[in-house]
Amino acid sequence: MASSFDCLSVRPERALLDTCMTQQTVVIIGAGQAGLQVVATLREGRYEGRLVLVGDEPHAPYQRPPLSKGYLLGETPLEQVMLRPAQFFSQHAIELIQGKRAISVDRASRRVRFEDAFELEYDHLVLATGARNRPLQVPGADLQNVFYLRGLEEARALKAQLVAGKRVVVIGAGFIGLEFAASAIKHGLDVTVLDVADRPMARAVSRTMSAIFAREHAKLGMKLRFNTQVARLLGERGQVHAVETVEGQLLPADLVVIGIGVLPNVELAAGCQLTVDDGIVVDELMQTCDSNISAIGDVAAHVSAYSYGQRVRLESVQNAVDQARCVAARILGKAATYQAVPWFWSHQGPLALQMTGLPSLQCDEVVRGDPSGTACSVFSFHAGQLAYVESLNRAGDHILSRRLLGSRIALTPEQAADPGFELKSLLARAAR
Repeated sequence: MASSFDCLSVRPERALLDTCMTQQTVVIIGAGQAGLQVVATLREGRYEGRLVLVGDEPHAPYQRPPLSKGYLLGETPLEQVMLRPAQFFSQHAIELIQGKRAISVDRASRRVRFEDAFELEYDHLVLATGARNRPLQVPGADLQNVFYLRGLEEARALKAQLVAGKRVVVIGAGFIGLEFAASAIKHGLDVTVLDVADRPMARAVSRTMSAIFAREHAKLGMKLRFNTQVARLLGERGQVHAVETVEGQLLPADLVVIGIGVLPNVELAAGCQLTVDDGIVVDELMQTCDSNISAIGDVAAHVSAYSYGQRVRLESVQNAVDQARCVAARILGKAATYQAVPWFWSHQGPLALQMTGLPSLQCDEVVRGDPSGTACSVFSFHAGQLAYVESLNRAGDHILSRRLLGSRIALTPEQAADPGFELKSLLARAAR
């Protein structure tokens, strides 16, 4: 299937080789969840060509979600953070190259160049370059004991600082900021969270769910401050000791953790004139404007079947895994459009939030369960159709909502609001 957009420069003439030619080479740049899933799925599908997985970190592929929770708390050992045991790569003839950063792609010769002049030729290239932390642009952001939390080395350094009684200021009340804050509270730290928005997770969840999390985190001792910004970080002898807000308030801090979002790593794609727009633009097959190059995971910008025609870039394990499988299927000669239901999760102390679908500003909300407690779901409807479901400590609702959205089974707001209505009855009817 052809792409519906054009590159900014001429495409190479050579098309993707037929998969029966076993000597073709697939190179994957980015050894995270998405990149690993590509090589794993290709080998599961009996792909016999050469597979090269290249990462710029000195580690084998690992999971990021535990870094802000179980790993920080010492509940998840390092070996469980790793996505595959070391022998997996040699057993499946996967060339894993660690600690190399790609700097350019020559699309005409199909060659990737790296910082140390190392080069790789490819028949198909997969860009799984992910995203990086959005930096805080204020004076003092380079002081010691100021942390971001995305990679394993950052998590290791931060873990060593989690000492009971320390004062920590978290800048950003999104998923990562609140997950870390909940872990720090459990460690016995004094935690203050700041955000420019008027509520926690404002870009991702409903006001109802935000209110529940604000209330429950406050009960655990977390201090939440909204509608404010950081003016600067203050230090003594090179180490942070306070955060100053734009209102002039000083908040003492032994350490500061910044979680204000991410930026997609599009530089490699932009450098070879692929189309970029808050991510690497791909079609429904995860192809870029060059049919020999795909992009997946946090860096890929696509129109989801659940995004109301808008291009989105989804940062989740589900998205990374499903897009990787989509690309692998196409390389194996079994191309199918990407139509996976988006779903996400965030565990913040005792609060397990699971989300299905994509939120819209034009949604009507229905609450199922008791929002004064810690177990309820918010069903959001766009133009009368189910669009998005947030489930707090109600795993059953989450599983059912994924099936409802994936099967396009109609659920009315009245049915969702009725506590006596069995959601699973809709699935039973559809199966008849």
